[in-house]
Amino acid sequence: MSSAEARNFEAISKAKADHNRHCPFPPHTVRMNPFEIERMGWEEGDTIAGLVLESDPRLGTGAFRLVCDGMEPPELEIEEEAVVEAPTEPLVVPAGPPREGDHQAARA
Repeated sequence: MSSAEARNFEAISKAKADHNRHCPFPPHTVRMNPFEIERMGWEEGDTIAGLVLESDPRLGTGAFRLVCDGMEPPELEIEEEAVVEAPTEPLVVPAGPPREGDHQAARA
């Protein structure tokens, strides 16, 4: 492990411990600038100090950001219910077997 890589690992570990002291939601992700990830010899998706490494070009080099569910809650899966519309015409429902001579039974 290079000295820059070791320093980053140590900084991320300390930030994680500090985060855990102040937030009820433990971090799950560490975001870094893609150039910084490449410079460290790491790859997006690696696990660094127990956190998943994500690329974020909005962050400057030399910086990182821890992400927890308190900051970015996971999206909830909402099940959509099927909508059943009322029929436009009244339904004719026979109440029993058709009787002989019943004119409505002949139309159905």
